[in-house]
Amino acid sequence: MPQAKNKKANKQTNKENMREEFKVRGHEVLGKVKELIKEGNVRRIIIKDEKGKSLMEIPVTFAVVGAVFAPVLAALGALAALLTKCTIVVERK
Repeated sequence: MPQAKNKKANKQTNKENMREEFKVRGHEVLGKVKELIKEGNVRRIIIKDEKGKSLMEIPVTFAVVGAVFAPVLAALGALAALLTKCTIVVERK
């Protein structure tokens, strides 16, 4: 699978958290989310459609449970199949 060319559309910071937005195509969503989770400093991931409507919010502390996170990734894969373009909003520590 070729590396997704993601564009950082927006970066916001405050004293506690930093937010980043990535514009990706539907088939790239699952790979990008897995990549972000592996980075380790992510608190929450929000998937939005082209119109900016939140479709899924994933608290990454939930991902620590491991096997419990597998159904979330399966749901994300199904959602990604329906999307053509979307935005991934990442809240970091």
